[in-house]
Amino acid sequence: MTQPEIEPCTPPLPIDQIVFDAAELMAEYPPRWQHANKAAVFQIANSSGFPYQGEIHYARWKALRLAGPVEKRSHVQVTPGFFEYSPPAPGFTEWHVNFADRHLFGFYSSALMAQDEMQVAEHPTLASLREALLAQHRRAETLDAQGDPTPITVSGVQRRCSIDSKPDPQAGRPEGLYGNAFARAARDQVIAATRALSPPTISNILAMAAPAYGSGRYSLDQIQQVTQNACTGFMAARVESDRVNPTNRRTLIHTGFWGCGAFGGNRILMTMLQALAADLAGVNLHFHAADESGAALVHQTLEQYRCLLESAPSLEQLFDWIDQQAFQWGISDGN
Repeated sequence: MTQPEIEPCTPPLPIDQIVFDAAELMAEYPPRWQHANKAAVFQIANSSGFPYQGEIHYARWKALRLAGPVEKRSHVQVTPGFFEYSPPAPGFTEWHVNFADRHLFGFYSSALMAQDEMQVAEHPTLASLREALLAQHRRAETLDAQGDPTPITVSGVQRRCSIDSKPDPQAGRPEGLYGNAFARAARDQVIAATRALSPPTISNILAMAAPAYGSGRYSLDQIQQVTQNACTGFMAARVESDRVNPTNRRTLIHTGFWGCGAFGGNRILMTMLQALAADLAGVNLHFHAADESGAALVHQTLEQYRCLLESAPSLEQLFDWIDQQAFQWGISDGN
């Protein structure tokens, strides 16, 4: 794995890009569901009869070189809970992070239902996009052959259904439907928790793969790679925002504890590095922190990071300080 260089950066360049017609994409490359509960969700997503329409813009981006000094340029909103895909704020083009595996949407059809798979289930065109990329022998991967990040942007995607994954004992879902609980749930429980959206809303997706399944202390190389990955993705979203809507000159990215579930990442470190990447890329964040305790952790981490900027404004100093904190890997949540 190569170590990112620290020198003045320019916006990332696309390695690959293609535009699909949504209706043709779904017709020519239909999703291939391997689990009955996923198929049930898809039936509901199509139940309104609203057509698949519009253009799907796909791009895979080359990792940029990190730049300093770092200035406070981003605003971070923090809320408990998870993605809601609300209408965009006036003047903003908004993106939602896909907490991706190396293989883009690689487990969408399986029994798994973590953040990545839930996003695809609610946006089924993403499943067809993967099938199309594979059929056309394109690299549907968020890392290159050397392990360097290649984030992927997908704009103009219909969100056709909403899945309530929260535990609801009264509805017969005491475990909820997130993670492995989805596969254990009865089909009628999944159907009851899924609501068709008509008309669908439109989402822009930013797929980034965080480091996975580490142990012990984070290395400086891992810290820099996470920052490089997030900064490349955030800046790619900013570039694409100018194309999606040139009149909305601000970019807002919805994210959360990226890489801190199944991959076992450190919540404090991954929050801090995303804030750093947002400042480098000049975008704003909306951090969905799961619950009140998560939101408190994010607020504390952001305060620590902002104080650090005042004393260590160069990127080299920031990385040195973060490395000296000896952040430790967590444990996978098994989902």
